[in-house]
Amino acid sequence: MEGVGSDAASAAAPIDQWRHDVWRLYQHYLDKSTPHATYRWIGTLVLLAIYVMRVLYLQGFYIVSYGLGIYILNLMIGFLSPLVDPELEVSDGPLLPTKGSDEFKPFIRRLPEFKFWHSITSAFLIAFLMTFFSMFDVPVFWPILLFYWLVLFIMTMRRQIAHMIKYKYIPFNVGKQKYGGKKSSASTSGSRGD
Repeated sequence: MEGVGSDAASAAAPIDQWRHDVWRLYQHYLDKSTPHATYRWIGTLVLLAIYVMRVLYLQGFYIVSYGLGIYILNLMIGFLSPLVDPELEVSDGPLLPTKGSDEFKPFIRRLPEFKFWHSITSAFLIAFLMTFFSMFDVPVFWPILLFYWLVLFIMTMRRQIAHMIKYKYIPFNVGKQKYGGKKSSASTSGSRGD
């Protein structure tokens, strides 16, 4: 009886090793793509275009597209939200400045850009693969789903923008940060003529 169990364990070992090797290779290419944000997003837009063309060509899979849209909306909320929400949590760490005299604290996202990109790309890929299985093609009247998603998007973004205005944060880096602090002593000592 022990021989049967050991045969199963020895047969599973190469599969586990192969799965580990594939995961390491996948992680290696993910790590290499990290600094190339523009190219990553271009690849995601290409994947989006392929998915949209497939859905339009098949004239179906609207439920899959609706679920994809809801998932992306949820990811966008995490991407646009601060790590520590001043309304929900009291933290000892850095908080968002609420007054003009408050010290500058950098905006830290709840969902970092790389994880946001990775999640969206994975979602497009999974949705694309789902279009090859007819069981996911549930017949629905798609204009109702589109209208409902647009209403949900507008209400969610209005609430998110109101939160951004209330706590005075911008989730994007716009231009170079300028600080109005004291000038460096090196520039004043060089102008003395010593």
